[in-house]
Amino acid sequence: MRKILHVDMDAFYASVEQRDDPALRGRPVVVAWRGARSVVCAASYEARTFGVRSAMPALRAERLCPQAVFVPPDFPRYKAVSRQVREIFLSHTDLVQPLSLDEAYLDVTEPKIASPSATATAQAIRAQIREATGLTASAGVAPNKFIAKIASDWNKPDGLFVVKPAQVEAFLTPLPVGKIPGVGKVMQGKLEQLGVLTVGDLRRFGQEELQLRFGSFGAALYRRARGIDERPVQPDQPVQSISAEDTFATDLPLSALEPEVRRIAEKAWNASRKTERIGRTVVLKLKTAQFRILTRSLTPESPPDSVQAFTEIAVGLLQRIDLPDDTRYRLVGVGLSNFHDTEEVPMQPGLFG
Repeated sequence: MRKILHVDMDAFYASVEQRDDPALRGRPVVVAWRGARSVVCAASYEARTFGVRSAMPALRAERLCPQAVFVPPDFPRYKAVSRQVREIFLSHTDLVQPLSLDEAYLDVTEPKIASPSATATAQAIRAQIREATGLTASAGVAPNKFIAKIASDWNKPDGLFVVKPAQVEAFLTPLPVGKIPGVGKVMQGKLEQLGVLTVGDLRRFGQEELQLRFGSFGAALYRRARGIDERPVQPDQPVQSISAEDTFATDLPLSALEPEVRRIAEKAWNASRKTERIGRTVVLKLKTAQFRILTRSLTPESPPDSVQAFTEIAVGLLQRIDLPDDTRYRLVGVGLSNFHDTEEVPMQPGLFG
């Protein structure tokens, strides 16, 4: 039986800004660049009471909360704080799996520092974060990652929630089925048609029936409804994808996108050189002016071995966009995915191979 923590910093970027500027404390703070194309990176709890959320357009946030203070993001500063927090995690266990700058899973089944329980370890970590950074963190304690992540959100901000093994079924039963990872609005609608509104409702269905209806995801639904999650905490997850994207100042037609694709492909390729793994699949992402997202991908017989080869594939994917000519695009992204270790990738033989 594992003892898993999910630790999540509270309104991280906004909290750092409020910590470093006393004039922002107690005020609705929105971390975002101003502008028609900007999106919210983070919102303080004071701003959230007005409905402001991360990833929403900054213009909408401004309409919802006209009195909000907009602060441009300072990622080097946030990364510095994140490193402080990571050091605290690592003082308790080597099994730390970061999910982003502000959250991570920890396996404290066998902690470095003697502790009477996983709950006590979580309390100690939260206290050390507060002392070292002046910020608060919320934590969930559970037998696996799935339940720990839900639990960490239970008593936010500055909260701790524990789900013991014997409490798993009672904890999950009344939860909305949307709490299960992967159950978005579309899947939620399909489940509602079956009378499934809660995790308890989902538990009425057997694995075979769920797989028949939803394929491999049906098996995942069956396991999650019963609180089963055997995924280990993985400290050094191998790179799976690397990408870069940009939102244009004005919407562009498809015919004007090639220079943008070339520019962004170079950024993505340079980022991919920081790993020794090899990416095999080139991905092009476009977002229309109506916020429709399109992706096109190609896995060549031999992985791209230069920025030129990578870029030409990305540019070629533009030919596979078949929307009307008057469609305008607001964003383009280029990525490399399907990464493998070097020895796993068959390379193109040489001319005399």
